[in-house]
Amino acid sequence: MGHMARRDAPWAALIVLTAISTVGFIDRIVLNVLAEPIRLEFGLSDTQIGLLTGLAFAVLNVGLGIFVARIAERRRRMSLIALGTVLWSIATALCGFVGSWVQLLAARIGVGVGEAVGLPATQSVISDYFPPDRRASAMSVLMLAPPIGAFLGSAGGAWIGQLFGWRSAFIAAAIPGVVLAIIAWLFISEPLRGRYDAMQTEDVPSLTAVAGRFAGLASARNLLIGSTIASLAGFGLNAFVAVLLLRKFQFSLLEAGLYAGLLASFPGAISVYVGGRVADWLGARNRAAYALVPGVCLLISAPLYIFAITRDDVVTLLVVMTFSALFQYSYLGVTYGTFQNLLDPRMRATGAAMLGAVYGLFGQGLGPLVIGLISDYLLASGGFSAGTALSGAMAITAILYLWAGAHYCFAARHLTQDLASLQDRNACRSTDAAQP
Repeated sequence: MGHMARRDAPWAALIVLTAISTVGFIDRIVLNVLAEPIRLEFGLSDTQIGLLTGLAFAVLNVGLGIFVARIAERRRRMSLIALGTVLWSIATALCGFVGSWVQLLAARIGVGVGEAVGLPATQSVISDYFPPDRRASAMSVLMLAPPIGAFLGSAGGAWIGQLFGWRSAFIAAAIPGVVLAIIAWLFISEPLRGRYDAMQTEDVPSLTAVAGRFAGLASARNLLIGSTIASLAGFGLNAFVAVLLLRKFQFSLLEAGLYAGLLASFPGAISVYVGGRVADWLGARNRAAYALVPGVCLLISAPLYIFAITRDDVVTLLVVMTFSALFQYSYLGVTYGTFQNLLDPRMRATGAAMLGAVYGLFGQGLGPLVIGLISDYLLASGGFSAGTALSGAMAITAILYLWAGAHYCFAARHLTQDLASLQDRNACRSTDAAQP
């Protein structure tokens, strides 16, 4: 019955997959807003909090994601997405039953394992539902998951945590994923792979070939470096916003979660979606815009964020951080969409998993840890309160957005030529394949 109900509906698939990615981000980020009560219960340092919010999630997510993506290049991707969503939801629920920091660390590793199974194939599926000239916009919708998930995870987690305790927040966060996994399994069809691309092949390129595509193209290489640096800064900063509001400005858990969620959601959603739309609009005239738009936005966001996070007046801090967020996340959808255009159809799940591995290890894995280490160092050096040390660590990390923006500008110099050369190469291969 469920199989008969499936139909080829691009926007339905995009909405369901965006919802699944949103739930994944909720389950990933809800720990951020609960970090302070968890720290107090288990007596943790900022470095240990950084491990919980970052590296614990990434430790198995990195390698397993690539392994599962190789399966996704050959098998039904929607089945993997549904299975992974159930797995990470169960692991999130287990976070609410732990009795020690070590057990929580293990449960967080489980969340990373589930997401490694469920998320790498989503971009590949979306790429087969939308043609190349609409992929940046489609990916920007998919990339609304982080800002929406940030709001729901932060505000919802804080609300439940304040009323019922931090353990209940983890259990509540696990429920939507199971529901969405059932919907995806029953109602979202598997699209024909590569139907909008000139090159059609049943051969699955090797890992070396996929990695070579990232490393061999100057545009892809700089996009990868820039987006990795930006993700390190972004994951790290977002992990400690609620903690800063609690520690430096004495917000309640609910207030800190609400404001942290609002900062990362509404301006972030605008940034992601408008960034994709503007890049598609300008990219129709000049493909370099797919790198130049996010690059300029990152260069603008850095000084705004640094100014904001070092303010002692909380109103100024929140207002300027909101303006920074309008530029801060524009790179997300555009980057993923551009990478999908730089990859062949049967490279895309693997390519997305490789990106997820890099972002998971260096972004989510090291970003919070770097800020935690800097914060602990400043606090131990004397002359800083706990709140001031943390804001200083966040300001230092925000400088990385300038470095990331520079790489996007470098990528813009090569992107038009690289996309054209790939299109010509695939056209030649298709012609050769058609000859008897």
